[in-house]
Amino acid sequence: MKIKWYKLVVGALVIFLGVFFLFAIWYKYEYAMEMAEVYEINTPQLNKRLLIATQGSDFKNSVSKGVIDHYRTDSVYIKVIDVSSIMEVSFEDYDAILILHTWEYNQAPEAVTTFLENAGSFKNKTVILTTSGEGSETMEGVDALTGESRLEDAPKSIERILARLDPLLYF
Repeated sequence: MKIKWYKLVVGALVIFLGVFFLFAIWYKYEYAMEMAEVYEINTPQLNKRLLIATQGSDFKNSVSKGVIDHYRTDSVYIKVIDVSSIMEVSFEDYDAILILHTWEYNQAPEAVTTFLENAGSFKNKTVILTTSGEGSETMEGVDALTGESRLEDAPKSIERILARLDPLLYF
């Protein structure tokens, strides 16, 4: 009994799609960012206000901690949120916003893209660090810092971020 060629093609296609689906699930499980912890530093009544929207990873936690440590003793209120909830925040309430996100599936997270589409002139008060495998991916038309998520590079990333945040918070 001969198997028709189209049955072989359909069978191969089903197997290929199944393997691809399993790979996508594994990839999402292995490389997806954790949710960032939400917390505040200093009192909300302070005049200078910084929002940090981030994702949970050792590198981003280290960068966030470095930025927070820099401003902790200053008169700056800092709120840290997960990047996925950035559209739930009134960004007009902040003097500066720091977004730390990973480039996933060849694009920025949807929340970041939506935020930037709606930010208007507030984009000028937003500092973005985009991490990706080789550290060069960024959104078209967005002046973002880029890099790899290597823990040993965190101090350099913190310096680059502070160079952009200081003028927004102190001038």
